[in-house]
Amino acid sequence: MSHAYNAGTVTGPTTHETSIFTARPTYQAYLVLYAGFAVLPIVAGVDKFCHVLVDWDQYLAPVATRLLPVDGHTFMLAVGVIEVVAGLLVAFRPRIGAYVVMLWLWGIIANLLLVPGFYDIALRDFGLSVGALALARLSAEFDRHHTP
Repeated sequence: MSHAYNAGTVTGPTTHETSIFTARPTYQAYLVLYAGFAVLPIVAGVDKFCHVLVDWDQYLAPVATRLLPVDGHTFMLAVGVIEVVAGLLVAFRPRIGAYVVMLWLWGIIANLLLVPGFYDIALRDFGLSVGALALARLSAEFDRHHTP
């Protein structure tokens, strides 16, 4: 049951061939993170306009609403646009977009730490930022736009 390596393929005990690249667990992890961090910011961004998932305005810290030159809802609509752009950036340039999403999540975390009762969501978003960092690092190897 040995595997013969030939021209980027693995031939195993079955007759089908699988690319060494796609068979690697690290590449599979990259694909999972890539899909999630491309799609989910877009979904969250679009939902800022329709509030199907949640009323996003509640997550804006009161201190932020006092400092903003626009009302909180208008600001959250701008946040939605930025999230859609960030998701598209991950989709087309994951090596850059993943770092943008990570930094964006840190901004969200800072805001959430100013809102009593949302510390659990801040912790979750920190976990997401770690995932975005992992995607950024994996993109250094797997992003098709990467030049060595």
